[in-house]
Amino acid sequence: MKFNTCRFPPYALLALGSLLTSASARSQLVPGSMDVHWNEGASDCAANPQPPLQVHPYNTQTFILRENPCITLEAPFLYLLVGSTRALLIDTGDVADPKQMPVAQTVLALLPEAGLSKIPLIVVHTHTHLDHRLGDSQFEHLSNVQVVPADLGHVRNYFGFSDWPNGLAQVDLGNRTIDVIPTPGHNPAHVSYYDQKTGLFFSGDFFLPGRLIIDDAAADLASARRVADFLRNRPVSFVLGGHIELSADGETNLLGSHYHPRERALQLTKQDLLLLPDLLSHFNGFYSKRGVFVMYSQLRILIVLGFILIALLLALGLLLRLYLRRRKGLRKAR
Repeated sequence: MKFNTCRFPPYALLALGSLLTSASARSQLVPGSMDVHWNEGASDCAANPQPPLQVHPYNTQTFILRENPCITLEAPFLYLLVGSTRALLIDTGDVADPKQMPVAQTVLALLPEAGLSKIPLIVVHTHTHLDHRLGDSQFEHLSNVQVVPADLGHVRNYFGFSDWPNGLAQVDLGNRTIDVIPTPGHNPAHVSYYDQKTGLFFSGDFFLPGRLIIDDAAADLASARRVADFLRNRPVSFVLGGHIELSADGETNLLGSHYHPRERALQLTKQDLLLLPDLLSHFNGFYSKRGVFVMYSQLRILIVLGFILIALLLALGLLLRLYLRRRKGLRKAR
C-alpha cells in the first residue's frame, strides 16, 4: 500500500515527524530507577544518629546524593554524572567540614578508575547560594578535579555564554553530553542541566517540589519559557530539583525542621515543567500560591518586614516620648 502524502496537510506531517523523533529518542534513553525512600531525618537527631549522606544509584553511571536533614536543615540534593572520560558533579551541598559531611570522599569512591587514578571530575553548580557550594573546599586541592566557581563571571567564561542569559552550552563527558541552560530568576547565576543520555533535567532551585523563591520575576518567567522551548520536543525522564519541601499530602514542610516525615517524591515531570511559565505568570511579585507551589520574593518580604520593624520602633519611640513628657508634667503639677 502506498500513502499519498498530498492528503496530509504540512503541519500534520511536521507533527508526526516530531512525535516519531521524540519517541525514538525516548526509546534510546538509558533507563534508571527512582525507587528510593529518602532519609527523613529525625525529631530528635541526637537520639537517632544517621549517616550524613544518602547515595542512590539511578543507574550505574548516575548517582543522586542527599545530605541528611539532621546535619543540615536544607537537606540539598547533589548529582554525579559519569561519562567514559570525565565525570560531572552538580553542586557540593551545605556543609564544608568533611568530618561532618564527607562529600568529596563519597564522590571519589563512586568514580571509576582510570589507570592509577580516578577519571577527571568537574565540579559545577546550579547557583551561588551557600547551601549548594559550601562543600567546594573539599574538592579544591584534589588532583584531577576542576572546581568551576558558582558566580556569574566564572559561569559565563567557563561555559562560553557570550550573550547571557541566551544561548546553550554543552559539556562532553565522553559518550555522554550535558546541555547547560541559563535559568536566572531564583538567582542571577542560576543554570540548569539536561542529560542527553538519561533524559534527566537538573533544575536546582529554579524548579522543585515546594517553595519557589523568586529573586527576579521577569527573569524567572523568561527562564521558564526558555526551558519549555528547549524541552518541548526532547524526552524527559524526570525533573530533579535541589530540595524537597512538600509532604505526600502537598503541604510545605516546616521551615527549620530536621524532621521530614512522609516526604513527597523528589521527581517532577516534563509536563510540570512545561506548565511552569503559566504558573509564574500568576505570580504577583510578592507572595502567591498556586496548586502545591508557593512563590514568593524573599527580598521584597524582607524589605516589607524591615519597614514594619522601623515603623514599630518609631511608634515605640513616640510612645516613650509621650510617656516621659506626661511624667514630667505630673511632677511639675505636684
